[in-house]
Amino acid sequence: MRARRSRAVSLLVTSVVLTGFLIPGADAQPEGGEALSGREAVAVVEPAVAEPAAVDLDEIPAEPPVRTRPPAERELFGADCETAVEGSQVTATCQNGYPETDLLRLHVECDRWWDVDADSAAVALAPAGRTELTSRCWKEVRSAWVTHQRP
Repeated sequence: MRARRSRAVSLLVTSVVLTGFLIPGADAQPEGGEALSGREAVAVVEPAVAEPAAVDLDEIPAEPPVRTRPPAERELFGADCETAVEGSQVTATCQNGYPETDLLRLHVECDRWWDVDADSAAVALAPAGRTELTSRCWKEVRSAWVTHQRP
């Protein structure tokens, strides 16, 4: 007979819960210092007497203290690029002012359905470097953008 997955999970959970109930009885010790086993361990456990709690209302603040969030650290990556569209020609001029090399790609989406969109090959731009990426469509350009990637 094959057990269903839910039955196996419920059996596992039940065994964990029952084990949790048995552990406090197994750790019980009499006043002599020897550990008890079996029924003796369960017989020694006594319920604790709860004392009434006293709370001074003057010590409770009216509002919790305000914690300011630390400012988010700005990621020092990604060249600054300016994209210019003139007719069907797209030019992106990029300058990397950060200490890491940036892989740049120029993406051009053409307006006409039959005009093939263009994605340039990745160009590595070293720190403090400057480059110009160009691409074109046969007719009008719908949109153009530059993506950045770590090498």
